[in-house]
Amino acid sequence: MISSPFLLVLLLFLLNLGTPILASSSSLQDPDIVVQDVHKSINASRRNLGYLSCATGNPIDDCWRCDPNWEQNRQRLADCAIGFGKNAMGGKGGRIYVVTDSGDDDPVNPRPGTLRHAVIQDGPLWIIFRRDMVIRLNQELVMNSHKTIDGRGASVHIAGGACITIHHVTNVIIHGIHIHDCVKAGNGIIRDSPEHKGWWEVSDGDGISIFGGRDIWVDHCSLSNCNDGLIDAIHGSTAITISNNYFTHHDKVMLLGHSDEYTQDKNMQVTIAFNHFGEGLVQRMPRCRHGYFHVVNNDYTHWEMYAIGGSASPTIYSQGNRFLAPNDRDRKQVTKHEDAPESEWRHWNWRSEGDLMLNGAYFLQSGTGAGATYARASSLSARPSSLVASITTAAGALNCKRGARC
Repeated sequence: MISSPFLLVLLLFLLNLGTPILASSSSLQDPDIVVQDVHKSINASRRNLGYLSCATGNPIDDCWRCDPNWEQNRQRLADCAIGFGKNAMGGKGGRIYVVTDSGDDDPVNPRPGTLRHAVIQDGPLWIIFRRDMVIRLNQELVMNSHKTIDGRGASVHIAGGACITIHHVTNVIIHGIHIHDCVKAGNGIIRDSPEHKGWWEVSDGDGISIFGGRDIWVDHCSLSNCNDGLIDAIHGSTAITISNNYFTHHDKVMLLGHSDEYTQDKNMQVTIAFNHFGEGLVQRMPRCRHGYFHVVNNDYTHWEMYAIGGSASPTIYSQGNRFLAPNDRDRKQVTKHEDAPESEWRHWNWRSEGDLMLNGAYFLQSGTGAGATYARASSLSARPSSLVASITTAAGALNCKRGARC
């Protein structure tokens, strides 16, 4: 049975097996091929999960959380990513690095045992924490490729100082930590690998800043109250999944795309899934530019200005979310088409499919609804919006105890 208009469009594309359009180097791929490739990608993700039958309805959590031996099988987490960031392996295959020291006295020559010393190493590392700790960073934590920061089994806070920067690197997983009260830093030398250190200008004060990064997965983190964004991805970043996080007490939550003029972001693909956007939030959940964005099965219980917005003609596919408008108002728009007149934004491809609108919430759709366009913004199979409350009930950093299911 065809369960949605989108699937019907996809089926029609698949049945239309006419002569492919020969494209120039600057034109788009044939729509039939796009749709088939998307289905292959989604099915491959589904096969990789290897469910453990936790029956939470959350496909990422069902992949690993019911394993009482998760501590001995930590790197299995890397097999559980889905969405556009599904290929983020982090430090899988590398050794375990145990952070024992919460200090950050020297960003140029960090002490062994500190988080900074761990993230700058070459090669894959799976980074864990010996005990609960609050880490106040003196400068941005500039990560190297193939790293997992895994906070399970400890209460780990990066707070009160600079925060995390993923700058032109690949394969990074950040899981299970608290990130809050981040401030500007910079105007100093920071080491980003054993072989290299360099001068960094003043940062924006984001919780997690992704700049030219690829294959990035941020999962089960709690983020709040930073100087700029909680998570920003700009300058050609792509292949990103932001899942199972709990966002609270912040104005500009998430920016995806550098500027309207920065067209290199036109191929950005980001999945935003199973997150809880909670109290004290104002806008940008997310704010998108140019690329393709799948916003799926998230719970929006608070937003003051708007929930999902953007400019520069992004494709936004909102699917199976729950939008609970704040206060008892007659009408509350979920969306905001920014920096353009209606004559322009009415052509931007923004679709709401299967979303649950409560308390006067409504989604202003736009665009032509071309099947191939939305295929590029499709990254996983959505669950019904009626299940969102249960799917997202454990969003944020988990309280995992060794020897028990997480």
